[in-house]
Amino acid sequence: MIRVTPIAADSFGVRSMATFIETSSVRLLIDPAAALAPSRYGLKPHPVEWQRLDESWSKIIDFASSAEIIILTHYHYDHHSTRHIELFKNKRLFIKDPSLNINRSQMWRAAYFLQSIQGLPKEIKSADGKRIRIGETTINFSTAVSHGVDTKLGYVVEVSVKSGGEGVLYTSDVQGPVSEEQVKFILENAPQILIVDGPPTYLLGSAFKEDDLLVANQLLTKIIRSLVASGLDTVILDHHLLRDLNYKERVKPVYEVGEELGVRLSTAAEFIGKAVDTLEARRKELYQTT
Repeated sequence: MIRVTPIAADSFGVRSMATFIETSSVRLLIDPAAALAPSRYGLKPHPVEWQRLDESWSKIIDFASSAEIIILTHYHYDHHSTRHIELFKNKRLFIKDPSLNINRSQMWRAAYFLQSIQGLPKEIKSADGKRIRIGETTINFSTAVSHGVDTKLGYVVEVSVKSGGEGVLYTSDVQGPVSEEQVKFILENAPQILIVDGPPTYLLGSAFKEDDLLVANQLLTKIIRSLVASGLDTVILDHHLLRDLNYKERVKPVYEVGEELGVRLSTAAEFIGKAVDTLEARRKELYQTT
């Protein structure tokens, strides 16, 4: 049995996709970091957001203490951090390749990160395209795929975890997905639980276009229709998508096909029985009411 625990997420009130996955043979922590948008609606983070960030980091540190493997899918600050480097001590660390298929910004951040944690992990390996087996658990990493509609924001690796006939797949920041290249790995690994970051609809009209949203909805519905026969039963949609107060309406076709086929769509918060709390999207409201 695979147990999935979202630790921090945009639906919890911070920018993060930190996820803990436990199988009978290994405990994994993916992207142990959390951050806040430095500016939203022209406003700095509200004190409530800072408090939630501290709470999120406390949870990340707690889960890191029992993780045997830590995975970093790329080098944006809501997915990796040097804020608490002690959490990498004595861990096996699998990271997005710091020198291949990477843009200049992330290459610099990767170098700084690796310098900062020098001597702490027991092992550091590039993850891109690799496959590892621990007991009955298989971890597959995609080759580098684009962080969104193009490579301006660099590349990420997707992560598949399979054990005992079950599978979980973590897309990282594919911003949709928005390309067949990103979808290919998902379909090949056919998870029962898909953790996907969703389209950044809060950027519609600027860095993200209506045509991009159309493609994201088409590809997400394609994934659900393609994988329901092989056992897909849950899609966790969160991260970028939850920065939009109208997120459900933006991806309405995806919710509709999920309902049609009996596939549960939820945020990370709803997945663990919590109410959605999109603090960033509500920042203007927070300043008006406190």
